[in-house]
Amino acid sequence: MCAGADRVPSSADQGQPWFPRRSLYSRQALHCTGGPTLNQRILLALCTLALLLAIGGCARSRPTPAPQPPVVLSQAAWQRVDWDIIDASEGASRSAQDYARRSMKVWKDAVHARTEADFIPWFTGYWTQQWLTLKVAWYKVSKNQQTAPGEDRLALYLQEQYRERVLEPVAREINPQLIRERATQLYVQLLGQQLQGIGQRYRAAPDQFALHLNRIPAIALGPPAARDASVHQLITAQPLLSLPAYLALNEQIQKAAVAAGQAPSDTGLSSVAKRASAQLEATLVPRGAASAVAAAVGKAVGALISVASAGIGAMMHESERPAMVEQLRVILNVALNEEWQGLMQNPATGVMAGVNALSGQIRDSLVLSSGLPAMKP
Repeated sequence: MCAGADRVPSSADQGQPWFPRRSLYSRQALHCTGGPTLNQRILLALCTLALLLAIGGCARSRPTPAPQPPVVLSQAAWQRVDWDIIDASEGASRSAQDYARRSMKVWKDAVHARTEADFIPWFTGYWTQQWLTLKVAWYKVSKNQQTAPGEDRLALYLQEQYRERVLEPVAREINPQLIRERATQLYVQLLGQQLQGIGQRYRAAPDQFALHLNRIPAIALGPPAARDASVHQLITAQPLLSLPAYLALNEQIQKAAVAAGQAPSDTGLSSVAKRASAQLEATLVPRGAASAVAAAVGKAVGALISVASAGIGAMMHESERPAMVEQLRVILNVALNEEWQGLMQNPATGVMAGVNALSGQIRDSLVLSSGLPAMKP
């Protein structure tokens, strides 16, 4: 308890009027409660207000810097811009190639899985081999000077089955043509982003920079002029398929792919057909002999002989099937790998054909037409 807080008159004060000591009592009461004095509270409020005003003043004292005005670029500066455009094009091309390679890996895996799950079991099945034997027999009987050899006709049939069972189902999800178009669109998108940064970095006037990009051909397939497009037209086309010159470029690539001839998968299936045709022809003689014996002994016994022959043929087929499956798997895997390599590496017809055409045209336009040296200084 604080001294004097509850003071009462002492014996010495008896008979004397007693008045409490108010000032001392008030100071002691405030000290006992432990709270700040009025002056302290006022001082704390003033300090807080000053701090808030100082912070607000600092915030207002930092105005947004005004954008720097564009500058007039010299010829040397424009040449540096052109080299940066070439670098941006090459960087966008590498990114598009990474995308194309990953996507083609997905396509290759899907084709391989579909081949294993559908085509190989179908081709090596007993009843499919019986059906193919009949087709080979028919090819052999109907052969004349106007018809193709039996193995070629069988190859066309197998190629048709491979497309229906493997390539077309996979193509509904992903296919090389779609990958090529998406890789080209990615290249154009990334190139546009890089070019925007180049213009800002050199502080070129937007209209002057756009005019400069309009002078750089990106597609040159004309005449007519609609088959040509500048870099500026390329990166501002929304969507890219609305640009007539890009459609003309796509058409040219597709025609080149058709003119390139058969795909490796077709070649692989042709070799499979040749082997299958020779093997199936070899089975025609014993099967024909069994049919002749069955016809000679009468219907009842002949039916038993036919059933027995079919059962023996099925057992023989099952014993030979693992080797047949392995041979077919090796042939088709080799063909698929060759086709994947061709689609990735062929600059004119592969999945990078569109990107190669655009990036090559841009570089050639800048190096040959703008007076740039062949190598960057």
